[in-house]
Amino acid sequence: MTMPAKVLVVDDEASVRFFLKEVLTNDGHQVVAVENGEAALDLIAAQEFDLALIDLKMKGVGGIEVLQTLRQQSPETAAIVLTAHASLETAIEALRQGAHDYLFKPCKTVKLRESVRTGLLKRQRGLKRRELLSQLERSLSSNLEDIRSTVTERPAPTPPTPTKPEPSEQEEQESRFLQQGGLTVGLTRHVMTLDGHLLELSPTEFDLLAYLASEAPRVISPQELVREVQGYESEAWEARDTVRYHVYRIRRKAKAATGRTDIIRTVRGVGYTIGE
Repeated sequence: MTMPAKVLVVDDEASVRFFLKEVLTNDGHQVVAVENGEAALDLIAAQEFDLALIDLKMKGVGGIEVLQTLRQQSPETAAIVLTAHASLETAIEALRQGAHDYLFKPCKTVKLRESVRTGLLKRQRGLKRRELLSQLERSLSSNLEDIRSTVTERPAPTPPTPTKPEPSEQEEQESRFLQQGGLTVGLTRHVMTLDGHLLELSPTEFDLLAYLASEAPRVISPQELVREVQGYESEAWEARDTVRYHVYRIRRKAKAATGRTDIIRTVRGVGYTIGE
């Protein structure tokens, strides 16, 4: 069970503030809710929070500015950004600025609680790691002379075998998305936008388009698409008919959302690729 935490909620919609505060208070958290970025900056300067839920689109001081200030004042505070469907690209920028997660409004209670839980666990791990580093620094400082003496008396150790560095937090965040031209694929939340417009795709259509984006600019055969996306082997004629149907539906939905018809390019006799 998640330990009770001090939570800041920043949103200019009264109904959203009420919902978030109600759910989190019932879960045992201490919640402070404000309606604009200016009030949030005042609170951040005066108090420390375990977690913050920040609306990206607010009049005056926006969510990105609040997030940046929070990162400077309290880098260990877990931040969750709240966004509308049409602002997925802004949510990606928020993740690059250090946000833990993003939620679409109106967010479901289950997803809210899960995001809060993982955000607080991440904060606890960060605080523990920082404390361990602090203890190590104190220990090294107090025994520095002994270490130097020991090093001078011993032969130089064999250099350790280089190991692959752990991925940075930014690399982990960016791995949650695919971007190809105007297409942005949110792999964690299973959402996709084209030129900033949400594409309402079926699971198969999403997986097919995501696979094409991940392999671009390579041209993918229908048989490979069926194998990788739907998980079975098929005859060439069967794969052509199956993929042609899904491509038609994706193109139609892309046209309805953006007016574009070039999202998927057909290479006759070979297969499909993402349009340039």
